[in-house]
Amino acid sequence: MDIFLPSVVFNALSFTNLGSSEFIVQDFAVIMVMAAVMLFITHKLKQSMVVGYLLAGMIIGPYTPPFSLIKNVETINVFAELGIIVLLFVIGIEFPIAKLRQIGRISMIVGLTESIGTMLITFFVAQNLGFTVFDSMFLALAMSITSTVVTIKILEEMGKIKERSSILILGVLIVEDIIAVTTLAILQSIAAASGTDNISIISISISIAIAIVFIGTILILGSRFLPNLIDKIGKTNDYALLLIVIMGLAFGLSFIANILGLSVVIGAFLAGVLVAEVITIPLRDIFSALFFISIGALVNISVIPMFIIPAMILILTAFASKLLLVLAVLAKSKFDNIDRLKAGLGLASAKGEMSLVIAKGGQDVGAITSSVLPILSVVTIITAFASPYIIRFAHNIKSTKTEYKGDDEVKTNID
Repeated sequence: MDIFLPSVVFNALSFTNLGSSEFIVQDFAVIMVMAAVMLFITHKLKQSMVVGYLLAGMIIGPYTPPFSLIKNVETINVFAELGIIVLLFVIGIEFPIAKLRQIGRISMIVGLTESIGTMLITFFVAQNLGFTVFDSMFLALAMSITSTVVTIKILEEMGKIKERSSILILGVLIVEDIIAVTTLAILQSIAAASGTDNISIISISISIAIAIVFIGTILILGSRFLPNLIDKIGKTNDYALLLIVIMGLAFGLSFIANILGLSVVIGAFLAGVLVAEVITIPLRDIFSALFFISIGALVNISVIPMFIIPAMILILTAFASKLLLVLAVLAKSKFDNIDRLKAGLGLASAKGEMSLVIAKGGQDVGAITSSVLPILSVVTIITAFASPYIIRFAHNIKSTKTEYKGDDEVKTNID
């Protein structure tokens, strides 16, 4: 079944005007070979695969001298779009409706406060750095989201995934991702409807209303019918049929969202929420590699040096904002000082997949300038390298229990 996925991609791309089929096959082969090489290297170095994939994309991309290993830039854009849809679909699968209903009150409060607070502070800083309004909005949203992939991997490798602070972090990550995909859908639709220089209250209201109606309709109606349908298909033990149905759902809802002027991201994410648990490892691995390497290939590395300082300012701003907001919200909770610090540092450190999805989403509708993607790529690489050391530092401050089985404050299930 793993072999089936690339063949589907090739068949789909062969009907587009992206160039000759041999170039498409060559570009796909280059991406997969580089993905394998970088995955091996990052595994040996115990670093995040996201960093490896981004660096691989920069190496083979059209902006890297002396020559490009990629023959067609449009092919890269298609791969990135496919990667976004499947990546957000898989992320949505991690957050089925049953789990969303079990998010603890404290996770909701922390997630909403630190996400919105970080967005506002980062937007203000970005404006003072000279970024446009839309650049500042997309940067603020991207910097307010913690990388689920990087953070969970670090906690699992440390054997701390069931600690009390880790349970809280996982609950907040769910809240953050929901805020991110919803806000991205609204920002994209506003940008597409109004243009970057003409923002009206009416267009904003319409965009928000469309997003809310779409999300509400899919969750209310879809949750009643789709899970049972997927269960029946799953009982046939026909994996090919199950895979085709769920991918049809993911791309179908993404297409509907696109027609409504919303981001394909929100459609893919909702499809994953409705599908709940299916076998997704081949999908996740192949399309994650496609997305991150494609994003890396789209980065003009020649302009990265001039964005190092803005990137560092944004990193420090988001880090300090998240940490202080989390500590402030938890000040009167039942969490002790060490658990608060663990949660704060865990949520403040890593940026990754969602930040890059947001950058690509802004780029797709022409809402942001060419500086945003390189900046967020730098942010992702720096924070992904630093996060393991920051989180380990927090857990080495004081010895605590290695497992937490829950209380009335933290109700998020991770098993």
